Amino acid sequence: MTEDPLFLLGFIAVCALATFATRVLPFIAFSRQAEHPLVLHLGRYLPPAVMLILVTYAMRDWRPLSNGAVNLGANGLAMLLAALIVALLQLWRHNALLSIVTGTVSYMAMIQLFD
Repeated sequence: MTEDPLFLLGFIAVCALATFATRVLPFIAFSRQAEHPLVLHLGRYLPPAVMLILVTYAMRDWRPLSNGAVNLGANGLAMLLAALIVALLQLWRHNALLSIVTGTVSYMAMIQLFD
């Protein structure tokens, strides 16, 4: 592989275009079926389901009651506090982007500052 700047810029441009195309094509393909009951059902229930999967994946290694005692190691307390911040912010503002960004920033700040 070469380290030519034009080659690298072209490679980045192709990757960006491919990523953008995969994001926009479903919206173009389903633009006429926006009011279809299946699309409405997926639009309502898929985002919370995906968030639940992401939370489950993120917290998969945390064992709060290992060996019969409360275990807040391995960033457990930071993870718990960040999850609480996300849940409370989502209940208050109903803004998923705000909740996700705030939770991520608070978690990263806690593990960097207090670990």
